[in-house]
Amino acid sequence: MNLDLSNLSDLRRAFHKAPELGFEETGTKAKVASLLREYGLEVHEGVGVVGLLRSGNGNRAIGLRADMDALPIHEASQHSYVSKTPGVMHACGHDGHMTMLLGAAKALALDPRFSGTAVFIFQPNEELGLGAKAMLKEKILERFPIEEIYAIHNLPGAPVGQISTRKGLICSSESLFEISINGQGCHSSMPQTGQDAITIGAEMIQALQTIIARKLSPGAGAVVSVTEFLTDGQRNILPGAAALKGDVRALNSKDRIDIETFIRQISKGIAIAHGVDVNVNFRTEFIETINADVPTEAAIRVAQAVGLDTVPDRTPMNFSEDFAHFATAVPGCFVLLGNGDTGPNGQPLHANNYDFNDALLPLGAEFWTKLVYDRLPM
Repeated sequence: MNLDLSNLSDLRRAFHKAPELGFEETGTKAKVASLLREYGLEVHEGVGVVGLLRSGNGNRAIGLRADMDALPIHEASQHSYVSKTPGVMHACGHDGHMTMLLGAAKALALDPRFSGTAVFIFQPNEELGLGAKAMLKEKILERFPIEEIYAIHNLPGAPVGQISTRKGLICSSESLFEISINGQGCHSSMPQTGQDAITIGAEMIQALQTIIARKLSPGAGAVVSVTEFLTDGQRNILPGAAALKGDVRALNSKDRIDIETFIRQISKGIAIAHGVDVNVNFRTEFIETINADVPTEAAIRVAQAVGLDTVPDRTPMNFSEDFAHFATAVPGCFVLLGNGDTGPNGQPLHANNYDFNDALLPLGAEFWTKLVYDRLPM
């Protein structure tokens, strides 16, 4: 396949310079749609962008997904294509994901050696776990039926171009919780006259850590983190109100449900002990991402055929992916593509000096192209 690396690199860097947050990807969507039309695809625009490429007389269809949104991060990079939008940055590589898929769309349009329909899905708002659900609510799968769906995400720290995936669980779920404590504020010199929400909240934080240590099986791989502790206290005022906010990761739905139950039990018990009111809100934005057997076997087979270093049974990732909602609706496979382990390419996802590795652009585009040839043979 003859893909011009410099052109792909220029496109990726153009996306990088103009990042947009979830559900605000107006310019990004317009650019994606324009390029797809330029390549000769049928384009449909809604909350996201869908491109259809038909070839031959086959009636099968597969979906290929890329995410479009950026993050609310101020970029600290020194390269020539830094974000032009203050406080917004492509710090997760979605600029590269879009470019790889657009490169594949162009290559397949020029050499459509397949029979069926390739459905190119450009999804908004992956970072908050809302974009896939929004596209599903628009009935994308009813309008453009597919039998399988695939997605690629880059992975800093892994060797450049290494493909890794696994059957079954590939990414954890993410749930958010908020515990509101309503006690009685008072003067800091007379704590006995009030119900100090700081002390009560601190006790809850400590107790929540026993969920992982004592209430789940060893090796469950779950995480419960309190990430914010907010109160209405002042220098000489003990707070009467406090809010604990946090994040839960789980590798299966049973642990996720059990953790919610334990958070509610612990919070209620401590509140009763101190005679205060408590309210717990728990919501799951990202469900667990589950790879189906047949699509995963196909992704591994294609990666090996392309000549990429392939890890077919990697350890599940603790981060979460909005792709999970698509993979629940139809059989799917989520694969990781090594971004390198040095310089900006090796920085963690969501770091303010991270950068997608342009060396992956032709590799990813070729993988996508060969996957379509494999799944929709003539």
